[in-house]
Amino acid sequence: MAAAVMAQISEQQMGERSADASASWRPRLSPKARLRWDEVEKRFMLVFPEAALMLNETAPEILKLCDGERTVEGIVDALAQRFSGADRKAIEEDVVSFLTRMKARGLLET
Repeated sequence: MAAAVMAQISEQQMGERSADASASWRPRLSPKARLRWDEVEKRFMLVFPEAALMLNETAPEILKLCDGERTVEGIVDALAQRFSGADRKAIEEDVVSFLTRMKARGLLET
């Protein structure tokens, strides 16, 4: 599902992964980051000071659930319900990987 969450960012650009997001972590966007629809590209972007990430279809679905209220487990549950044909374990792995990388870049808070 979110294996290629961001078309514009490679693993090297994301840097080393920090400790994995725990199931009880309640992620939310950092105050410096905004999720924005780009009319020209017809896709969501994550905008932050002096940069922006072009997101694929699944990344905004994950980020929209990062409200500081839901746990990682709750985010995975919501996505598993929304994408009922997808393997829950695969969703969980992709969500944890994506959130961990976004946290390492300072774009998510706990």
